Amino acid sequence: MPSSPRPSDYSTKLSVTESSSSRSVYTPPFYYQFGIGLLKPLYRVQVWRRSHSRDNYQQEVEQRFGKRYPARPSMTHAIGTDVSYTNKGVIWCHAVSLGETNTVAPLLDALLADGYQIWLTNTTQTGFARGASRFADEIAQGQMSHSYVPVDSPAVIETFLAHVQPVVALFVETELWANILTKLSEHNIPSVLVNGRLSASSFKSYQKIESVSASMMKNLTLIIAQDNDSAKRFRQLGAHSAQIRVAGSLKWVINTPKALSTPKTTDSAHHLTNEQSDTPKPSLTNQQREWAKELGVAGRTIWVAASTHSGEEEVALALHKQLLSNLALANTLLIIVPRHPERFDEVATLIQNTKLKMARRSTADTIDADTQVYLADSMGELMMWYALADVALVGGSLVDIGGHNPVEPASVATPVIMGRYTQSCQSVVDKLSEVGALYQPRNTFYQPANRGTSASIDKQTNLQNTSQKPSLNSPSKEDDTALIYQQLVSWLDHLELAKLAGQAGAKITDQQQTVLNRQLSMITGVIEKHSGSKPS
Repeated sequence: MPSSPRPSDYSTKLSVTESSSSRSVYTPPFYYQFGIGLLKPLYRVQVWRRSHSRDNYQQEVEQRFGKRYPARPSMTHAIGTDVSYTNKGVIWCHAVSLGETNTVAPLLDALLADGYQIWLTNTTQTGFARGASRFADEIAQGQMSHSYVPVDSPAVIETFLAHVQPVVALFVETELWANILTKLSEHNIPSVLVNGRLSASSFKSYQKIESVSASMMKNLTLIIAQDNDSAKRFRQLGAHSAQIRVAGSLKWVINTPKALSTPKTTDSAHHLTNEQSDTPKPSLTNQQREWAKELGVAGRTIWVAASTHSGEEEVALALHKQLLSNLALANTLLIIVPRHPERFDEVATLIQNTKLKMARRSTADTIDADTQVYLADSMGELMMWYALADVALVGGSLVDIGGHNPVEPASVATPVIMGRYTQSCQSVVDKLSEVGALYQPRNTFYQPANRGTSASIDKQTNLQNTSQKPSLNSPSKEDDTALIYQQLVSWLDHLELAKLAGQAGAKITDQQQTVLNRQLSMITGVIEKHSGSKPS
């Protein structure tokens, strides 16, 4: 239906139209449309270069460019005829990569349980692989369909929306596309930014394309922000206060798809599930003992460097060599868990070059008394390593990735250390720091969790924390590493303190679980309001 022009209430030059339901549609400027048209064939070449050697290349191209999609979710062929499912419609959820997929997974679980069906899209191949494994059962049962996200071309989006027919579109954290949001508005499909986060650096990038950003903000039905800082930045980009709610971060919600079985030191290491177990540590006591016994690490002090990227394993290994030179910590075991499987062999070579004695999970190596480093080169066991460890160094934070989720170790009562790069989860980092569950160099929120300990340990810890105050002269990464080492020693040499810090993390994590219900309620409220306003 043709739309009629309407004046914009925003200072930038936006094209505004009126839909059949009186909802304003904000069209991005011409230069954006022109640029997308030029980039579309170049993007296809990029996809080819990145993916042509993969078995699913053709599938990826077809889905990104609107040629072919999986069938819509349908419960008619769900497993078990004795189970009745409510069909409330299809929710389209876009999660960029692996991290966003993990973050939104508990929310999707809740929506599925509430009778909705899900169409999940991803941008990256790692995100797509995670979505396929995390929701394998739901996809097989017809509750969920899964594809790559369509390119931001109006014609492709029209094809996608006509096929999926979503009752609402959810976008996780930050990634937004102007044409997609415009098309959703044109078709009167509400759009919600879930777990919205806008860092200072992302905000500056969006400001450079002010008119495009404003159109996206205006077209969004609801923005569920993680924190007040993000909410403020969304308003500065053009969103109305009435569009924004602050609900906390979904990163606090523990991802609990399936329980993890007791590990075996035999060939089972090659047949591991891709699921995670995120059961809180208090209920893991017996299972943890089993794991420690099976792996041969009972009684040893353990720290883990998890979800590491290139450049982070080197730091962890250097820290570990320092620790081993301390007589009190000479028997400490380091477990390294690289983020990406394709780097497993690379990290193994790196460890070998340090001359430290290594055992590998993938080859079922036995951990003996002389093993100094254990390479956890397997998928789906991250939470087990967190539960076994006395201290966890969470990766993606020593190099400029943004930091991976510290709630995972905190949820199993393991104290956390992170580097300076935590922009993707800063609000969570700060809250954990406030209770002493997470140490980050130069984080002003950090308060040691030392209440209830002996006076001697209190005094020692307070002195140490005082000595950790950095100079104000442009601290380097080397300065950060020195402070991280001090904190490692503090916790590993005083496990009572580490336990106290871990308990503080588990407690606040448990308290924050209500964020799931808050965001779920907001999303279902949008759906109900929209369905009630549709013309009969």
